[in-house]
Amino acid sequence: MNTTTSPTDCGSSACQCSAGGGALEQASPSVNGIALVTPGLEVDTSALCEIAHTELLRQEAVKAGLLPYHAGPIAPALSDADRRVVEAMVDQTVVTPQPTEEECQRYFEANKAQFVVDQALHVRHILFAVTPGVNVHALAVHAEKALLRLLGKDANPELFSQLAGELSNCPTSTQGGDLGWIGPDDCAPELANELFHQKHSQWGMGVHPRLVHTRYGFHIIEVLGRRKGTRKTYDQVQARIAAQLALQSRARALHQYMSLLVGAATIEGIDLQGADSPLVQ
Repeated sequence: MNTTTSPTDCGSSACQCSAGGGALEQASPSVNGIALVTPGLEVDTSALCEIAHTELLRQEAVKAGLLPYHAGPIAPALSDADRRVVEAMVDQTVVTPQPTEEECQRYFEANKAQFVVDQALHVRHILFAVTPGVNVHALAVHAEKALLRLLGKDANPELFSQLAGELSNCPTSTQGGDLGWIGPDDCAPELANELFHQKHSQWGMGVHPRLVHTRYGFHIIEVLGRRKGTRKTYDQVQARIAAQLALQSRARALHQYMSLLVGAATIEGIDLQGADSPLVQ
């Protein structure tokens, strides 16, 4: 049972939680009655979630007789030896299905673009950087206007370099936005996915017909040259695919395991959704 106490007025004038009786205080973060931190100590949400998941695993190990009972009111920090015990428990408890040959082949057929080697594009770009406090909508509109100018029938061949120098927030603005020859591993994952891994990535030369959004902001992309590369055969990448699918399967199994522990525990003062614990990732 995952419960969280919150300071809410029930609306009854006879109840002590009404405006005249004072509000209830939010419960201190705890797992099955064991406080996660020393009272009064402020811990950010991410760290608190990690502590909560670790405590869930510690308590599970205690139930299994793998760790000694802890009598204190506050969750103890795990030693390296304790962590090894918990990790061994998880490895024994969590069953990770191994991918079948059919699953591996299906993944290969659906993601052939990922298995091309020595491919490269000669690319230049204009970056509209998303920075703290920036109006993202206004920035996107500004970028779209520049893209429309470049896609116009009467666009001057030198316009891209000109706009890169005027608008781009990337140091390459002084070189007309030229990134040179790049491969999938030479750029942000979002950009690599758009340029190399999508089925429509072979959209050809010239200015990309839409903005590309990455963690850095909005990009106008132009491809000046292309080296197609060579696609590896299934036999060459079968082991790699199997390892990747096994990791994904492991992550799902761990998430389910933690979700079961969360659902069976009495948790107060923190909202846990059964997310993965860093301890068992």
